[in-house]
Amino acid sequence: MSLSRGHLIIKAAECKGCCLCIEACSVHVIKLSGRLNQMGYKTAEYTGEGCTGCGICFYTCPEPGAITVFKGWDKWENKALCPVCQLETNVYAARNGDEKNVCTRCLNPIS
Repeated sequence: MSLSRGHLIIKAAECKGCCLCIEACSVHVIKLSGRLNQMGYKTAEYTGEGCTGCGICFYTCPEPGAITVFKGWDKWENKALCPVCQLETNVYAARNGDEKNVCTRCLNPIS
């Protein structure tokens, strides 16, 4: 098991399967899924570990909002039960003035 310094969320609904993020990923932690999204595209998906948090996939992706990269993943200790996923997940605490916690599986707010 490799140590992940970053974490990715790829929104299948936004992905068009162009594979630019897959080609750009230097640590090869993104692959093409066998599932189709609602538009009929095979989408990219994160393998679940090994992300460095570099953000190259985010900058390479032509679809705004399709990829979210979290950095410093290996230092995150806060966990919470997500009301949407119904799973315990690491929590991202936004500190941009509105102080909200977000599930790092589905990006939904956690109160």
